[in-house]
Amino acid sequence: MNYAITYPIGNYQHTRTEKTTAIAPTIGRVRTMDAKTKRCKPSTKRQAESRTNSNVANGFLKCVFLPKLKTEQSVQACKETAKTERDFYQSLSKLAEHYGIEPMQTQIYGYPYNIALAICDIESKLKRTNANLDSLLLVQDSKKTFFISEERYDTKTTLYYIPIVPLFKMLKDKRRKKTAQLVVSVCSYLYHIADIPYYRQENSYLYWMYEMMTDWVEQDNETDETEKYKSELRQAEQIGDKIEQKIFNRINLQLFEERLKNFKKLDEFDQECWQVACKVFELFTEYPIASIFKNAPISEQDPYDNDYDNEILGMEKYISFVADTKGWLYERLSDSINNEFNEYGAMAEPTISKPFDESEKTYTNLDFENRLFPILNDLCGLLYEYKTTEK
Repeated sequence: MNYAITYPIGNYQHTRTEKTTAIAPTIGRVRTMDAKTKRCKPSTKRQAESRTNSNVANGFLKCVFLPKLKTEQSVQACKETAKTERDFYQSLSKLAEHYGIEPMQTQIYGYPYNIALAICDIESKLKRTNANLDSLLLVQDSKKTFFISEERYDTKTTLYYIPIVPLFKMLKDKRRKKTAQLVVSVCSYLYHIADIPYYRQENSYLYWMYEMMTDWVEQDNETDETEKYKSELRQAEQIGDKIEQKIFNRINLQLFEERLKNFKKLDEFDQECWQVACKVFELFTEYPIASIFKNAPISEQDPYDNDYDNEILGMEKYISFVADTKGWLYERLSDSINNEFNEYGAMAEPTISKPFDESEKTYTNLDFENRLFPILNDLCGLLYEYKTTEK
């Protein structure tokens, strides 16, 4: 589709980096109408007055008439204006119906004030009713005029790193055995269905970060702490392989519902784990094949462009299973990640673009992301706070 003019509407935010957080905060960007709409005007020229003189026969020749070409242009401009208005209100009607909004009746006003007023009204109502709305564009090409809305899930510059060392300890805790099995089913869903990267897989971002940590330790001068560092790295590798074997077994998905029904909550920690598991099972039921990357924006990055300010931080870099979120190893790891992420110009987040043109479409939404990301945040917090009851 060849868009001639695109009018960004309203004030929206895009995620960018700063130097003090793991991932970018937001910088406001004001979007204004960057072109004025032309209105249909009558020509300012008119026929010159004529009057008779002594030579009445020559009076007709002294009149001035509008050129025929100019008259045709004026009619054509009026036709184009009428088509623009018709396309605009058709697109506005589709947009309002999709989002369940009652637009203001602005057709009674003259062009272009009717369109400007309608845009202001619909933008204000969309902001109140749709938290995911990122931008609203009015697109105009040689054939039609229509709206495009873009929805984006705001990840709030969070690292969604799920620690598995606490889960390993939970499995060895006799008092938490049933709780651990329930969490294993949750992680099995995240591993197989939600497609969250696992740090022991060579194609994952964190795999190479752990490899880099290992190289640093081996190349540094020996100190009293060196053996401790190597021990943490070995633990991350060994426990990571063991837990991956467990969550890789799809029997955990088959037993998910049964484990939920038979689970007996002993305390507040068990209650919170059970609540997270219930939410995950609901997602599993409603979205049996949905990946967390299903609405990840497609990168248009030039592979030969080494300018970090123009690069986009991919979702696979801030969503992953990780060995642990405590200890020396994670501190060093997070420092390296922060330093790298601060170099990026922006970050990729789940995004949906919806054109409200003449074609018939079935629009998707970000319901899956709106539910999954808070669950990941809760799960990370529970595993971080877990304390073994084994003596």
